[in-house]
Amino acid sequence: MKNRVTNQRGAKTLTAFLFLFPFLFLYSVFTIWPVIQGVYVSLHKWGLMGKIRFLGLGNYTRFLTDRYFWEALGHTTWFVIISVPLLVVAPVGLGLLANRGFRMKKFLRTAYYIPTVLSVAVISRIAAWIFGSYNGFLSFLLHDLGILAPHQEIMWFQSTNLIWIVVTLTTLWWTVGFSMMLVISALQDIPETLYEAAELDGASKSRQLFGITLPLLKPIISLILLLQMISSFKVFGQIQLISGGGPGTATRPLIQYVYESAFRQSDMGYGAAMSYALFAILVGLSYLQLRLQRA
Repeated sequence: MKNRVTNQRGAKTLTAFLFLFPFLFLYSVFTIWPVIQGVYVSLHKWGLMGKIRFLGLGNYTRFLTDRYFWEALGHTTWFVIISVPLLVVAPVGLGLLANRGFRMKKFLRTAYYIPTVLSVAVISRIAAWIFGSYNGFLSFLLHDLGILAPHQEIMWFQSTNLIWIVVTLTTLWWTVGFSMMLVISALQDIPETLYEAAELDGASKSRQLFGITLPLLKPIISLILLLQMISSFKVFGQIQLISGGGPGTATRPLIQYVYESAFRQSDMGYGAAMSYALFAILVGLSYLQLRLQRA
């Protein structure tokens, strides 16, 4: 009997492994191995052409004195600072709105979520069309409303401050839907009996919001904060397509500098080293946030 149970367990384990093997194989080939190979590349003078030369930690010590690296890291950090609060607060507000019991609920959920299925190229093209000077939608609208005189224009893409506003609003519109759905899912898990008991005790809607809803949403808000912080540190596509990192290099993020170093300057080793520096920053910030969350 014991041998029979052992054989059954062995068969189930083998079956589970066979089902998992395709994923494990593809994940190892396309994720784990490139990470290992990237570490190897970062230790060498590695170009698209020419001789490969071992440098040890030379690429890692190089970016410590590279002002363009610190400039790009500063731009990335600034984008995190200005975008993450919006990317956390907006989904909570929209989730509360789209979870209310009225007829427009399904329409709002669909309208907020649709941009998330679009590619970054499409989103960036829409942003360029909206904010374009002289022939952009916003330019026509402001002129038609008389807010801007016929000879006036807002140069969204030529001003460092304004381009950050464009990129932040574009990112918010593009990504808010996914986080909103997480909030709605968490809201639906809150028992209605809690609100019924609060109403019997005479608690107002605002009291219920701050005493029941938001405290119970704390885990999902922490998750959204972590995800958006990581995503904002990895910003690249929308800045590359909307501003190209300009004007000049005023909005160039770290990922764009990594891309330019690796592929335009044919310095794969240096690009890989900077990538792992960003990886270390993300791991450290994620660990710190999780520790603060548990405290």
